[in-house]
Order: sequence, then C-alpha cells, then structure tokens
Amino acid sequence: MEFTKGNKLWTKRSKHGRDRIFATPEIMAEAADEYFQHIMDNPVDEIDFRGKDSNEVKLPHQLPFTLEGLTLFLHVNRKYFDDFEDSLDGKDDEISLDFSLLITRIRQIIHNQQYSMAAAGFLKENIVSRYLGLKDKADLTSDDKGLNMDLNVNVVHTGVMPAFSEEEIRKRDGLPD
Repeated sequence: MEFTKGNKLWTKRSKHGRDRIFATPEIMAEAADEYFQHIMDNPVDEIDFRGKDSNEVKLPHQLPFTLEGLTLFLHVNRKYFDDFEDSLDGKDDEISLDFSLLITRIRQIIHNQQYSMAAAGFLKENIVSRYLGLKDKADLTSDDKGLNMDLNVNVVHTGVMPAFSEEEIRKRDGLPD
C-alpha cells in the first residue's frame, strides 16, 4: 500500500503514543512492594566453614535494594524510569502528583535501606557512600601560600614535677625562649 505525500492518516488513530506501563500509582506501588519483598525473601548465601571440623555453614545475606534491581524486576530500564519521573515535572493533575510522590518515596526507601545496612556493617560503607553520592569533604589547600597556623598551648600545673624543665624542653625541641 502506498501513501501519498502529505496525507493526514495519523489524525484518524484513536490515541497518540503508547500506554503507560503502570496505569496507576497503586499498580506501581504494588510492583515496587513486590520487589522489596522479593529481595527480603531471597537472601544470597555465603558458604563458610566453621569449627574444628570445618563444617560447611550457609550464612544468608540480604541484598541491598537498588533502583537498577527495581527496574529489572519491573521489566523496564533505568532510562524509562528516569524519563517517566522527568515527564511528571510541572504537571499538577492528581495522577501525576501521586506518581511523583510514589517515585520519591521509592527512592527514599532504597536510599534509607542502603544507608542503614552500610551503617550497620552489612554492606561495604565506601561502595554505598559512592553509590549514594555521599562525600566527606575537607579542603586542605593553601593556594601555594603555605599553611600558617598558630599553636596555642595551655600548660596545666598538676603539682607533679616534670622530668624536664620547661627550658630544657624548649632547647630540645628547638623552640624560642
């Protein structure tokens, strides 16, 4: 079948674009809850050997919640999820606001579980902190001017005579009189 240039057949279709994968926030919430429950119900087993006879022991470890894991579980990709979230910006209809609140809540649950498990020592803290974008900042630059620090020392007299006199300590440490 040949189409003539400039035809308007597209105006005859009943809808534009594809349907949302999740028709309602409630369906998405149920699917996310299923993912969280699946992770909790299916720990990975670490095989270890304990005792003098080296008996094999299985140690269950819960996996962390991740957005990548959630999107795989939901049969969507991360880009779809992020684009869907971005498409909700600026919309003020009830369903868009509900989806937006739900996605924020999902991200908070994932973040909180990862942070809590790392703080409790169940996950590698440095890996989780990088994944969550946490940083421990300290600016130790001097702009090539050197670090100029004044050191104030308060001497507290305890009534016990020091092994060395103050003068001997100053000479030993090269301090001015």
